[in-house]
Amino acid sequence: MRIIWKSLTACLLLLVLPGSAMALAPDTSLYRAQAVVTGQGEVNRRLGLAQCLEDVLVKVSGDPRLIGDTAAIALGANTPGLVTGFSYHDRLAGKPVHDEQGTNDRPHDLLVDFDPKALNIALQTLGRTAWLGPKPRIAVFLAVQGRKDAFVLASDSEHDPDMRASLTSAADRVGLPMSLPAQAQLMQWDAKSLATADLASLDAAAKTGIGDLALSGSMVWSDEAPGWIADWRLGAKGRTFHWQIRGVSFDDAFRNGLRGALQISFRQWSAALAALRLWRHCSEHHLMLYLRLKRTKDACYTRSR
Repeated sequence: MRIIWKSLTACLLLLVLPGSAMALAPDTSLYRAQAVVTGQGEVNRRLGLAQCLEDVLVKVSGDPRLIGDTAAIALGANTPGLVTGFSYHDRLAGKPVHDEQGTNDRPHDLLVDFDPKALNIALQTLGRTAWLGPKPRIAVFLAVQGRKDAFVLASDSEHDPDMRASLTSAADRVGLPMSLPAQAQLMQWDAKSLATADLASLDAAAKTGIGDLALSGSMVWSDEAPGWIADWRLGAKGRTFHWQIRGVSFDDAFRNGLRGALQISFRQWSAALAALRLWRHCSEHHLMLYLRLKRTKDACYTRSR
């Protein structure tokens, strides 16, 4: 009976959770993270491992509220027990040491792989569970008003490749699949009209092959802030969510936007999971009651014969 219910639960999870992929096997890329550190010394490596652990906890659980969570930070003391391996990549590889800089002072990418089983258990101690099902694909429709010009960020435009790289990095860091529309898919909007475009029209455009959900963004440079002012909108389950961040770099603006999208998706997934668990509990109870009554009826029929 338990095997039947586990199989049925797995099938229903595929139906009720966001996304379109049909696999529940762990995505090993979710258990991998990287951080920029100075040199390869133990002190800076420990700091890098802590950052990577936080990123992986968020990616695997889908809950950005773990960022800065005291219990999650405390897990950092046991980071070595969760790590299966790490390596370094010199960010200045191929470039000679300059000034009095030694190799220990050069910036490195610290690449860390975590043990999926051990990390999932660690998540349970935080009251979370691994989100192994597919996450929604986020299509980002972004209007940018810079100091000199205004533009719409597209996957194939010449405008600001650094922004595209930063946006991709922000999505990777929270484990959300993300894509930008091409210029041909943005022809009906300019930077001004896209900033206030109807979310339903953006969602419809997203579903033409770009993604599952449209994340609308408007970024304006402000000398007063100083920095970027980013407004984000996302529609889900008939509701419109809006949030803003001010006076930041575009790296921080993108992280804020993708973390917000993840938080909204996580709420939907948690609600669907809770409903499924309730359905399973009620259905299993009624099925067991039916089988008990059926056995009683069959026994009475056998005795009457």
